[in-house]
Amino acid sequence: MEFIRLVDITKQYKNGVTAIYDLNLNIKKGDFVFVIGGSGSGKSTLIKMLYREEKPTRGEIILGGLNVAKLRNRKVYRLRRKLGIVFQDYRLLQKSTVYENVAFALEVIGAKSDEIKVKTLKALELVGLKGKIRNYPDQLSGGEQQRVAIARAIVNNPRLLLCDEPTGNLDPKRSMEIMHLLEDINETLGTTIIMATHDKEIVNKMKKRVVVLQDGRLVGDYEKGKYTNESN
Repeated sequence: MEFIRLVDITKQYKNGVTAIYDLNLNIKKGDFVFVIGGSGSGKSTLIKMLYREEKPTRGEIILGGLNVAKLRNRKVYRLRRKLGIVFQDYRLLQKSTVYENVAFALEVIGAKSDEIKVKTLKALELVGLKGKIRNYPDQLSGGEQQRVAIARAIVNNPRLLLCDEPTGNLDPKRSMEIMHLLEDINETLGTTIIMATHDKEIVNKMKKRVVVLQDGRLVGDYEKGKYTNESN
């Protein structure tokens, strides 16, 4: 069953630059999809449109039954509650502990204190950080900080996890640790994952579905793909 459907999506910015041209794409529930392409290919723009940071100029984005493109600003929270987002730069609260960083994602939606504690500890256990709940971000390695960011993104059991270059600041070993964690989340929880990346080694090792963008156009879609020459 289709979970995400993009129909004839075009995104043109106010400065006249067109980032995405006539994009059609279907993603099923439980898929793990890499979005690859060189700089300026439209990867980040696509991710931003999926969580409504950007709106398409034309076309439809249907996500779990919601028409994202036509969602009013005051209703965007309905979309955001269905998904988690992981960025390259972690975006942690530096003066908050690991536990507080993850719990915050539940506090802002008004979850009850008992629920917050149970879900936060469960998410931190899943990412292997239950022993560091009282640490602060500056006491963690880059890989550990990204694990906190992932725990925060999945603490509310989202149906979709969007990852924008999540291994961009990590060395190859830590990058693969993060990828195996994401794979576990995908397989264990059934979370649909869409990840924008330029990391050839990761894409080639993971053998997941690969969507290739080039100058804003879809030029390849492979079931168990590799980082192809089309993406360079």
